Amino acid sequence: MTSVPEPSAELLQRAGAARLAAVSLGQTSDEQRAQALQAMADALAEHAAGIVDANREDLERSAEQGLAPALMARLKLDAKKLEGAIEGVHKVAALPDPLGRRQLHRELDQGLVLERITVPLGVVGVIFEARPDALMQIASLAIRSGNGAILKGGSEASCTNEAVMKALQQGLSQSDVSSDALALLTTRQESLALLRLDGLVDLIIPRGSNELVRFIQDNTRIPVLGHADGICHLYVDSAADVQQAVRVAIDSKTQYPAACNAIETLLLHESVAAAFLTAAIPRFQESGVVLRGDDASQGLGVAEAATEEDWRTEYLDLILSVRVVSNLDAALDHIRRFGSRHTDAIVTTDAAAADRFLAAVDSAGVYLNCSTRFADGFRYGFGAEVGISTQTLPPRGPVGLEGLVTYRYRLRGDGHIAADYAAGTRRFSHRDQPL
Repeated sequence: MTSVPEPSAELLQRAGAARLAAVSLGQTSDEQRAQALQAMADALAEHAAGIVDANREDLERSAEQGLAPALMARLKLDAKKLEGAIEGVHKVAALPDPLGRRQLHRELDQGLVLERITVPLGVVGVIFEARPDALMQIASLAIRSGNGAILKGGSEASCTNEAVMKALQQGLSQSDVSSDALALLTTRQESLALLRLDGLVDLIIPRGSNELVRFIQDNTRIPVLGHADGICHLYVDSAADVQQAVRVAIDSKTQYPAACNAIETLLLHESVAAAFLTAAIPRFQESGVVLRGDDASQGLGVAEAATEEDWRTEYLDLILSVRVVSNLDAALDHIRRFGSRHTDAIVTTDAAAADRFLAAVDSAGVYLNCSTRFADGFRYGFGAEVGISTQTLPPRGPVGLEGLVTYRYRLRGDGHIAADYAAGTRRFSHRDQPL
């Protein structure tokens, strides 16, 4: 079993510097933080060629080491993908300020006024695998929400991450935000020791494999936000438009199969299964998707047999398990047993079936007649996301700025003391005021 080492003096110094920078960052204006993001985006654009070259080096090394295709897809950061990531930074800069929002304004008594105001979390620690674009997303969301960030990417993306972080810190150095607010860890020892930085780090966000997330959850006292699995389902109901269902299924699986919001299991109502598979199997074959099915779906053309383990497997690849179910209740039961509470969808023209599915499936995202690939912070209009949370408590689903703020109660009085209210000489009015 891997042990979690004590943090080194250097790591403690860097984490302490990030903490101090975060305190100052939390007191900056909306304009200052937005300008810092614009400077970060400009620096990324200025260093774009070097970042792409660094990524090419990572790709070549990882290919030689036999990195899995799904991780290779996540690792790739070409000029087009980098351009999109930079645009994401600009979009985060343009989002409304999440800080200083008054959520509660209540007069407890004359001259005694309570407010609840949004404030930053402090410092977030983010550990992610093979996703250099995640570094840009997380850094931009952290700075925009007034938080420091300590980031550790996978070793397979080491060259890219260092090139990206160099650009981001250069951008911050040209703004009113200290470059100490962002720190990049480069070794496994540092990433493990990060888990012991309670008191300096306020939240850990893991983005990676089930094993990574489980290990972090089991080895830190710092709160953890994230998801271990992305086992997403698409249920094709008896009242589905078959052509629409095929289109949604193909996109949900093949648009980016390495993503956690790609479907891994297709559930087909028995009355529509034959028509669906007749239309869908050639499309899946054209896209290189391997179908693994139960006995009923194999009888309708699915070539390979599925095992019990397939229903609980996140492939992150062009593999899709298929099951024929007798009714909506059977589909709901399958999702309850094998789902990961990430994103699940139904295709149907039956409003009652749609409403029941949307109400009964306890996932972070529950969709009707659309691809599960929409489970994404950028597509939700968040600008970017720090990750996707499948926990029941908020934040849930794609986590943007609102997931990186908490709140503080502020009470203003004029010599008020609790003893007066205990004695009955004063009484609470509890009158809500305009926000």
